[in-house]
Amino acid sequence: MSIDLSQFFEVFFEESFEGLDAMEAELLNLVPGEEDLETINTIFRAAHSIKGGSGTFGFNSVSDFTHVLETLLDQIREGKRELTAEHVNLLLKSVDCLRELLRGLQAEQEPNLDEAIALRIKFEQILGVDQAEKNKLEVTASPAQLALNTYQIDFKPHHHLFKTGNEPLYMISELAELGDLETQAFNNEIPDIADLSPDDCFLSWRFFLNTAKDESAIREIFEWVEDDADITIALCGGLFADDDDDDDDAQITTPDVIEENPNSTSAPAVVNVAAVKPIKKGTAVKASTPAAESTSIRVGIDKVDSLINMVGELVITQAMLSQIGQQEITEATIASLQEGLAQLAHNTRDLQENVMRIRMLPISFVFSRFPRLVRDISQKLNKQVELKLLGEQTELDKTVMEKISDPMVHLVRNSLDHGLETVEQRLAAGKDPVGTVTLNAFHQGGNIVIEIMDDGQGLNTVKIKQKAVANGLVSEADELDDDEINELIFMPGFSTADEVSDISGRGVGMDVVRRNIQSLNGSVEVSSAAGVGSTFTIRLPLTLAILDGQLVRVAKHTYIIPLISIVESLQIDISKVSRVGKDLDVLRLRDEYIPILRLYSIFNHQGAIETLDKTLLVVVESDNQKIGLLVDDLLSQQQVVIKSLEANYQKVDGVSGATILGDGRVSLIVDISGLIKLSGLRKPGSQELIIESQANLEAS
Repeated sequence: MSIDLSQFFEVFFEESFEGLDAMEAELLNLVPGEEDLETINTIFRAAHSIKGGSGTFGFNSVSDFTHVLETLLDQIREGKRELTAEHVNLLLKSVDCLRELLRGLQAEQEPNLDEAIALRIKFEQILGVDQAEKNKLEVTASPAQLALNTYQIDFKPHHHLFKTGNEPLYMISELAELGDLETQAFNNEIPDIADLSPDDCFLSWRFFLNTAKDESAIREIFEWVEDDADITIALCGGLFADDDDDDDDAQITTPDVIEENPNSTSAPAVVNVAAVKPIKKGTAVKASTPAAESTSIRVGIDKVDSLINMVGELVITQAMLSQIGQQEITEATIASLQEGLAQLAHNTRDLQENVMRIRMLPISFVFSRFPRLVRDISQKLNKQVELKLLGEQTELDKTVMEKISDPMVHLVRNSLDHGLETVEQRLAAGKDPVGTVTLNAFHQGGNIVIEIMDDGQGLNTVKIKQKAVANGLVSEADELDDDEINELIFMPGFSTADEVSDISGRGVGMDVVRRNIQSLNGSVEVSSAAGVGSTFTIRLPLTLAILDGQLVRVAKHTYIIPLISIVESLQIDISKVSRVGKDLDVLRLRDEYIPILRLYSIFNHQGAIETLDKTLLVVVESDNQKIGLLVDDLLSQQQVVIKSLEANYQKVDGVSGATILGDGRVSLIVDISGLIKLSGLRKPGSQELIIESQANLEAS
């Protein structure tokens, strides 16, 4: 019986991506000539782990590529080669390359090796390997020409080896890469089942390796466990001299059934050989999910302990209520029941909060990608930039975090490209030549606030208005203050970039950023001062699983409107209502005209109040546009748990989800943007609403 290694693929991919993140973070901290040895060692260990794991699972494209960059890192850490800026850039590109290779394997796709081959050639040029001579050697050399030696390797791990995170199978796999390998396992130290601990290692191994490599190559494999095992390596006779096996696949022994030899406590138990086959070109790798989403989440033990405590409190309360239910009904039992129900509500609320905390992760998971982004873009733009990260431990729901990453990247790119000046421009303006981009996160009420700040030139209001006039968004005669002009950058297709580059000016503008943020029930605002800088402020709910909502009644039905979308609620003054077209009423509210949507008509309900002056209007905002929703009555405000209609039923236009109310009824959550689309209020192919100009309205 052989072990199915595919069950460990996802763990390998997750740990490898974490290793690459660690490599990238440490590489960004390296300064040639001032590098710290421990930093180099951290980078080397991450590369070494990825190489070992990929070799074990047969991901040869990854292990082969990692081997050459590991060689360069090894020379640097041993002082045989000085670190240069070229090395750092090349290693950073290698991190990107490895990510793509792993994502391809994770998605069951054959990885594109073009970038890996090009980078490997550069590494080998640095290491002094002439590619033409290397290829010639590989073609002409025969096994008879290579000096082969046989080594006996005795490997006896200390019992605590597993607790250090080391896995003997990885080392066996790497040994098999060096040549022909035979393995024997010893089981004489395995205790009785009562004393057996799954966290301890009781096996030891003896290897016979026939290889052209020297002893140092073998010792390198075991260097991470030198303090956690007894290891001896000795040169011995040609054990494989008569072996004519032409099989190219390295054979690695893995435990099948370990049989104890009854005649001797020291005799090896010979294990059946089960080959771990390398994955050939074009072979698909089983992966349970696409690479785009993480399938697991790491939770601090304090959160788990708190959750267990809450469950314990809930069990106690349930037992108390059960006991009360068996008693005779008296005033005293009713009082006890009320007290127990209050305690149950308290415990349930605490349990809900603790369960939600499980999905909360520090926003440093998002922030960690920006040091590399800022470094690469600033080099392209020939700008000097310092990145400051504040509030990295501020927690946010994992789902929200995954979806906010792209809008933040767009905003940071804009700050680097449009906001910060070049060194020459900053010196001319009397500024520090090094510009600053600051990312800050903090909690405010029930939301998280993320700020992207720069100390650049600020938004050019004159240029923005000129562009808006040219695009027909405003007229030259419109009198707009700076804040109103700055808001124009969120209009569809708006851009002030003079040239299209790979950084900005490709037509995917700030309207997409705002739309993506609003899809998370969030908002984005901008403030700017000429010559001082700009600040983009994103406000998001802490989680998408729970919503603060306003319950409203329409006929006999209850709907929920997200509180974050509500501007105000009011009674309609019929004298300020005008008719546009055949059936659209608009309300003049201060200096704005608010289109009125009749929910009973859109959702086809009978029995609703249709007279405008006897109803209520809930003014909501979506895509920077206000509309009024006509409802019969306002009910309570409460937090609701969102249930997906699409997952449990099907997608419904104008509805973003549903929830179950306290009385057991299902209530639908209104999707403001979808409601506008459903009503036909928006002009086709435009973000504008079908409302006549103010002059025409006043004339009517």
